[in-house]
Amino acid sequence: MFNDIAPRYDLLNHVLSAGIDIRWRIRVRRLLEPLHPQTILDVATGTGDLAIELAKLHPEKIVGLDIAEQMLEVGKQKIVKAGLLQLIEMVHGDSAEIPFPDNSFDAVTVAFGARNFENLQVGLKEMRRVLKPQGRVVVLEFSRPNQFVFKQVYQFYFKFILPLVGKTVSKNSEAYTYLPDSVSAFAEGQEFLDQMEMAGFKEVHQKRLTMGIATLYWGTN
Repeated sequence: MFNDIAPRYDLLNHVLSAGIDIRWRIRVRRLLEPLHPQTILDVATGTGDLAIELAKLHPEKIVGLDIAEQMLEVGKQKIVKAGLLQLIEMVHGDSAEIPFPDNSFDAVTVAFGARNFENLQVGLKEMRRVLKPQGRVVVLEFSRPNQFVFKQVYQFYFKFILPLVGKTVSKNSEAYTYLPDSVSAFAEGQEFLDQMEMAGFKEVHQKRLTMGIATLYWGTN
């Protein structure tokens, strides 16, 4: 599914979110700035938007990991265009079996990919395994607004408008029906923090963004 929509994935993300997704990725970068991470792993990197944003931290190495090869190919083209080929490496791999040794990275991130993990605990534990002691994990994921009026408007948009536009532009009817369904089924808020603690992360926190459309979660190893 993600391979099928890869060529139009970035366009749809920016259009359907009115560009807010760009600001959300900036928030991820700012959470990592005080730590000055030199090695960063971006899990479920997709076409590499977050990896490219994290390049502004001036680390020594960024690795983008994804299971969808066509998404990685689009990402590689963007990295070359941005002049970041020496900094960012795109690697084909599964979040359930991250192909790196223990304690390999100063920071591990995932943006809008945690809800796609086949097994959330397995994915979180793998992220912790490759994270160095005292390293930071940052997860950016969609969530569900709870303010009364905005919640109703959002649900209508998410369930009816977004799938229609997504189907029209991407030519894939499954992908943008899957999106609201996966968000509705995903653990969020305290439930996700509990999952992080079960995986072994400490000092876990959350910050809701844009009236709860998305949430930032972070913790340490």
